[in-house]
Amino acid sequence: MQTTMKAVVVREFGDVDVMRMEQLPVPSPAAGEVLIKVHSVSVNQTLDIAVRQGRYRTNLRFPVVLGTDPAGVVAATGDGVASARSGERVAVVASIRCGECRFCRMGREDSCFRSKHLGLDRWGGYAEYVTVPAENVFPIPDNLSFGEASVVTRHFPTAINLLVNHARLVKDEWVLIMGAAGALGSCGVQIARHLGARVIAAAGTDSRAEGALGYGAEFAVNYREQDLETEVLRITDGHGVDVLFENIADPTLWPGAFNSLAFAGRLVTAGAHGGGTVPLDVKRLYLRRIRITGQPGATRKDVELALSLAGRGVVRAIIDRTMPLARVKEAHELLERGGIVGKIVLDPTLG
Repeated sequence: MQTTMKAVVVREFGDVDVMRMEQLPVPSPAAGEVLIKVHSVSVNQTLDIAVRQGRYRTNLRFPVVLGTDPAGVVAATGDGVASARSGERVAVVASIRCGECRFCRMGREDSCFRSKHLGLDRWGGYAEYVTVPAENVFPIPDNLSFGEASVVTRHFPTAINLLVNHARLVKDEWVLIMGAAGALGSCGVQIARHLGARVIAAAGTDSRAEGALGYGAEFAVNYREQDLETEVLRITDGHGVDVLFENIADPTLWPGAFNSLAFAGRLVTAGAHGGGTVPLDVKRLYLRRIRITGQPGATRKDVELALSLAGRGVVRAIIDRTMPLARVKEAHELLERGGIVGKIVLDPTLG
């Protein structure tokens, strides 16, 4: 095996030029870890672009290698690893649980408050090789590509956790998916449809909203051109939606989405790229018995279910394009400009 590798290293906050390709030693897996030859890693608005710009975590310790969701082939294993073997195709979950806090002890691993994160607290997948804890790797179904595996493990488990475990969405209930053309939103549409719900997809342009019809939505709303509350009430014949899947937190969109909730509705959220601070009508909240749950992350069962559903063709990863790792700056610029449908995937084995 080669002894050096190419990696995109960030040594300061800034624009795309702070990402520089460097030649580094291939890391060795410690006890309980695996070394992965990376074949794919996606580009993310928050955990790549916002981190690089210094808008996410200002106490980041440099240097850092971004890349939260690598997938690839196990190249070597450290002492004590029995759950993975060399040559196995695997995807990686980014959140590294402490295993010791009260939530981990209760089995609520998605709420670990001491977790570390790949691409933040330790080097991530913008490299030819990466080491990760063995418990964070999952076998990839034979009929999934590496790029699909990266995208599936990045967002589908969160969508499952939100809609299944927390919203308790069931067959024939109405659900409104905000940002339905985005990475998490498109997963939410597919999981909601899989559960048998009636899905309303909302996005910022006609084409992006209507695109969600192709992967499971029953109705589409352009929330920049149409009155969201009015449209939802019209579609649901005045009932409103039983579940609101909100992952934008845009103060201009929040009231329309919140007011679309039916009596005893449930709002679940794991995203705030639209700002994060929104007006909340507290009287409406308690008088209409509305529940709000914020819950990023997922459990191992959620990850396993996501990969199983993808392997069976029940859900699919929405990938805009795949690019060589060497074009990482261009990939960031494309995502920053907007208009991307699905994910941009980087492949260190290309080019």
